[in-house]
Amino acid sequence: MSLEAVDWGAPWSAPWRTSGEAVAARVRAGLPLHEALNAQGRSPVRFVAQEALPAGVPYERHIFDTATCPTRPGLHDFFNGLCWLRMPLSKTRLNGLQAAEIAASGASGARGPVRDAITVFDENGALLDAPPALWEALLARDWHRLFIELRPQWEDARLLVLGHAMLEKLVSPRKELCVHVWRAQCAMDSIATADAWLAGELDADRLAAKPFTPLPVLGVPGWWPENQNFSFYDDSLVFRPGRHQKAQQPGRPPA
Repeated sequence: MSLEAVDWGAPWSAPWRTSGEAVAARVRAGLPLHEALNAQGRSPVRFVAQEALPAGVPYERHIFDTATCPTRPGLHDFFNGLCWLRMPLSKTRLNGLQAAEIAASGASGARGPVRDAITVFDENGALLDAPPALWEALLARDWHRLFIELRPQWEDARLLVLGHAMLEKLVSPRKELCVHVWRAQCAMDSIATADAWLAGELDADRLAAKPFTPLPVLGVPGWWPENQNFSFYDDSLVFRPGRHQKAQQPGRPPA
């Protein structure tokens, strides 16, 4: 899929629009993606061609050791590059934590809870600042309350998708896509504010506890036209009930 397919007016990609459109324009003019990213401005890493990654060297360790980020053509590394440009503090912190885990346990075999959590969040993460009632409903997976009963409260919520793989997937939106949201306790008035707050929260112990929860992102009010019809939320394959809701279903014994 090409960069032309990105809808910069969509709520998930709009925060990345200014940098994204500029980088995409350079690619369309003939620059390789890594050069187009380098031309956008300062970053903790210099973007290089994928071939610069030596065989057998772990990607995250290479970034940590060399401050260079091997970059392939395509949407996945395009959005990863935007995240390095716009969220430099958090990306640097995540990379440092990954490198420390690799140094301690090696890159082969099971990733372990910290590396697993970093990968999940780096690829599919989001930050959500929302009223307490929305959070309670989200953690309970009480989708009817979250998206229908409490729908007006979403006007006071701010959601930032920052996982580069999820941003790539949302170029072709599908109902089943879920972000892993971390509760933001900052103003969320800009990506820079979110970046500074998140970088200060990231540590190995907290990540090992997986401080995020799944959210079907197209269910967010205002994010997808189809969810204006509340039957959108009747799909139990996407909006799976939490333990409390399962216990209340007729004929089902308490969990």
